[in-house]
Amino acid sequence: MSDVRVPHDVSPDFERLVLFDGVCGFCETAVQWLLEHDRDERLQFAPLQGDTARRLRARHPEIPGGLDSLVYVEVHAGRERVLLRTAAVVAICRELPRTPWWAGFLGALPLPVADFFYRIFARLRYGIFGKRDVCRVPDAGERQRFLD
Repeated sequence: MSDVRVPHDVSPDFERLVLFDGVCGFCETAVQWLLEHDRDERLQFAPLQGDTARRLRARHPEIPGGLDSLVYVEVHAGRERVLLRTAAVVAICRELPRTPWWAGFLGALPLPVADFFYRIFARLRYGIFGKRDVCRVPDAGERQRFLD
């Protein structure tokens, strides 16, 4: 996790942003699930392959250049906080009107243990859920929740 002040010349287009692998079948399903369960529309989304992720990496070198980690970035009181892997999953789920029971289970595990299993799943996900040729295109009703 990192916590840095947002530069004065930067105005984030989000308060709570989920960066995801735009070509991963599982990630697309997870984003769709979040869209359905985030009734208050608190979360916004952007692919790790896009310009938003590139700009965030310039400020946060801990954001992986690869596609093997879900990233959650929240802005509060002029500071950006970045969470990766399991910590990101738990924080994202806590933004939902009803936190899923399994997020509490994940949050109770020691982070190194949870991230160990996260990394294994990340390596296997393309083989299990497939890989798309292009990033997901949001429909008209979702467009305002997606950044490039």
